Amino acid sequence: MRALLLLALLALLAGACAAPRGDDAAHGRPFPTPPGSLLTPIGPLPSADQVAWHERAYYAFVHFNMNTFTEREWGEGRESPDTFAPTELDCRQWARAFRDAGMKGVILTAKHHDGFCLWPSKTTEHTVARSTWKDGKGDVVRELADACREYGLALGLYLSPWDRNHPAYGDSERYNAIFRAQLTELCTQYGPLFEVWFDGACGEGPNGKRQVYDWPSFVAVVREHQPHAVIFSDAGPDVRWVGNERGIASETCWSMLKRDEFYPGTPNSEPLGPGQEDGTHWLPPECDVSIRKGWYWRASEDDTVKGVAALEELWLASVGRNANLLLNVPADRRGKIPEHEVRVLKELRERLDATYAKDLARGARANARPAAPPSAPTAPDSDAASVCDGERATAWAAPAGTTGAVLVLELPEPRTFDRVLLQEPIELGQRVRAFRVEVEDAGRWREIARGTTIGHRRILAVPRTTARRLRLSIDDARATPALATFALFATP
Repeated sequence: MRALLLLALLALLAGACAAPRGDDAAHGRPFPTPPGSLLTPIGPLPSADQVAWHERAYYAFVHFNMNTFTEREWGEGRESPDTFAPTELDCRQWARAFRDAGMKGVILTAKHHDGFCLWPSKTTEHTVARSTWKDGKGDVVRELADACREYGLALGLYLSPWDRNHPAYGDSERYNAIFRAQLTELCTQYGPLFEVWFDGACGEGPNGKRQVYDWPSFVAVVREHQPHAVIFSDAGPDVRWVGNERGIASETCWSMLKRDEFYPGTPNSEPLGPGQEDGTHWLPPECDVSIRKGWYWRASEDDTVKGVAALEELWLASVGRNANLLLNVPADRRGKIPEHEVRVLKELRERLDATYAKDLARGARANARPAAPPSAPTAPDSDAASVCDGERATAWAAPAGTTGAVLVLELPEPRTFDRVLLQEPIELGQRVRAFRVEVEDAGRWREIARGTTIGHRRILAVPRTTARRLRLSIDDARATPALATFALFATP
């Protein structure tokens, strides 16, 4: 069997993906395939910035705004600015807690539906500049941006298009210009952003009129001022909603979507979970979920905070299914992340570190053969060994023109595991449609897991198993199968 070691391509990618944003590729454009590569990319392909987004995997959402002090999920826009009154705002405490939790960034609700701006915007009177908090000189976005730089976190911002306070809302042309101005303030005053987060919320404003949003112009503002930020919404254009607020991705999860058929607030949300194998654009899913019952902090919901076991299940159902996890951890009225949440997040980090610190497949011998005939013997395949070298920047591929293959790992000795991690080299496209994992047991192969898609990261929770030989059968693929990682782990 002829296999492919994608060193030329993926060594280039490793350098590009080492930084938070790859400066070598324009946003939305795929990495180039070098001359001589034997594996033909199958589109759509991710941009450098989307690959960097995939690598972040897990980061925080902080719902903290006027609603924190009114105990509402959706404010009405008639609140006095003085109602916003944190007593001990400490964004450094947020950033420290998220860093210690293993998160890679944080997205803040800079403005929610009530229209109150956490920065001194020049576009509205409903802002911290009109609050008695810090004598009108406070700026939550600034404090968080500074804290993120100090603690090595990426910063993202949520800006609600719906504004129940601004008198221009409903006067579409006028309000769209105001919204662009707010975006410009956020995109130019606080340093690099890794993600700009939009929902499709659209209701009546104070004048009773509904707004018609100019989404292309909003996207253009972000592209101009934050060219390496990914933009999230139901329709992307870079990252899509997963279709639920439970933090769970679909078992079948394609990174592709027919993007032009969707828009922020689309009622056609069913395809957002599984994606579309025949999608026209690379548009991977993000799973948003709150650590407690509501999105905003309420003392009455302190007993609803999820425990470590529940959070680990959410992590597996999102990060383990080709999606990223956006976990909402709201700050309280002090302006701090509650101590209980801080402890739970740290315990989750300890649990994940203990599980994934040691790849039990490292050092294995790897053999490969075509999927048929099934009786064909495996043969040593040095290229196949790249799947268990611990490097996503190297990959193995089946012979060109095939849509199935078999990989056999032989461990140095029997090892016990209950997690299997698979990764495709997504820079060349998502390919696998169906696969099975088996172990050799008393001379016979026994199936322990099966699945459909793999994508950037697929983690399978399997029964606790001790084996020396494992077999991955790729039964079907939309193009020549390729694999970057075949790893094994054990929970404590």
